[in-house]
Amino acid sequence: MKSLALAQRMLGRPLALTPDRMEVVRHLLAHGSDDMSMFGPIQEKEDRDPVLGSVISDVAVIPVSGVLLPGESPGWWWSGATFYEDINVSFQQAINDPTIKAVVFLIDSPGGTVAGCFDLADRIYEGRGSKPIIAIVNESAYSAAYALASSADTIIVPRTGGVGSIGVVGMHVDITGALDQAGIKVTTFQFGDQKTDSYPTTIMSEEAAKRFQSDIDAMGELFVATVARNRDIPAARVRDTQAGTFLGQRGVDAGLADAVMGAEAAFRDLLNTLG
Repeated sequence: MKSLALAQRMLGRPLALTPDRMEVVRHLLAHGSDDMSMFGPIQEKEDRDPVLGSVISDVAVIPVSGVLLPGESPGWWWSGATFYEDINVSFQQAINDPTIKAVVFLIDSPGGTVAGCFDLADRIYEGRGSKPIIAIVNESAYSAAYALASSADTIIVPRTGGVGSIGVVGMHVDITGALDQAGIKVTTFQFGDQKTDSYPTTIMSEEAAKRFQSDIDAMGELFVATVARNRDIPAARVRDTQAGTFLGQRGVDAGLADAVMGAEAAFRDLLNTLG
């Protein structure tokens, strides 16, 4: 039931995800453990304000893992997804807590929904200057996860880790042929000529396809503009990545990360800097 609830949050939404659909399926269906043990336990979500992560040596460590989804976790915690509002609440708590010296986003995610992503990226960006905000990539910060990472002051990526996939995807599934073969006829009653343009039981017209592509293009340009602002690089340079992914030093060379270092070493380096 949990995987179904997560899937429902993704259906019919533009996605900022890596091309590897098996990664998404794995995160939605598998029940693995968190890979955050190196930085201590993760607190369970309770009925009061959600708190993600741990505080270590006056540094708030906020996990951004699995598929990223809008809203907050619906009363339970599952390692296959992280919710934007949970991240936001944890981040605001850390920023407003005078005992917290820095904020670390520990990221291992293929991305998620566009809905909720860029509002959160803006909030993280607006938090710059109050205290150091560091994105430590623990193997992957792709697509929507990279949008969040780019909002931090600094991005650290391991040698075998990746950043990028700055793109947006939308899908329309046409099942009309399968229904015909099965001898099933669907009769649709609708108000509004465009109401069922995205339905799987409707063949997508050329006009509808143009409208959907226009929406995807607009969201893609928002993604480009956000990264260009966050990383202080030209939008053309971001756009020219063509949603490619960049491992280790290649991510630094592309302007999408600042240094190559393992997650634990990056955290120790931050603690040394803070004194």
